[in-house]
Amino acid sequence: MSLKDRLQNDFKEAMKARDEIRKNTVNLARAAIKQYEVDNREELDEQGILSILTKQVKMRKDALSDFEKAGRTDLLDAYNKEIEILMEYLPKQLSEEEITVIVKATAAELGIEGGKQNMGKLIGAVMPKVKGLADGGIVKKIVEGLLE
Repeated sequence: MSLKDRLQNDFKEAMKARDEIRKNTVNLARAAIKQYEVDNREELDEQGILSILTKQVKMRKDALSDFEKAGRTDLLDAYNKEIEILMEYLPKQLSEEEITVIVKATAAELGIEGGKQNMGKLIGAVMPKVKGLADGGIVKKIVEGLLE
């Protein structure tokens, strides 16, 4: 079953179960996918859909800090639930230890020993390897720690 079909089925199930948060979250994700397809006049493959879902999760995570500063615990809870729902559609994320192994191996391949000036080169080489499997912020933090 394709990811698009799974989203459609989950939307229907959420409607039947009267699960408003799941229904709205899945519907927003489907709308973002549809919007991209209409804007770019192309049918998205699984990788493209995963990319859009990843962006949806990132948008929600970015908003969490703003809600926290404003003391909006109601929105914090709702967004955390939405993130949880969207994560069900994404591949299992790599742990920090797994990312560290990939970063160290990539640094060895490129012959990078240290130095902040190599950060962009190393991140640029690591990101394609962990695309969709790791958050860019975590990768950046690990690379910075390794190059210090």
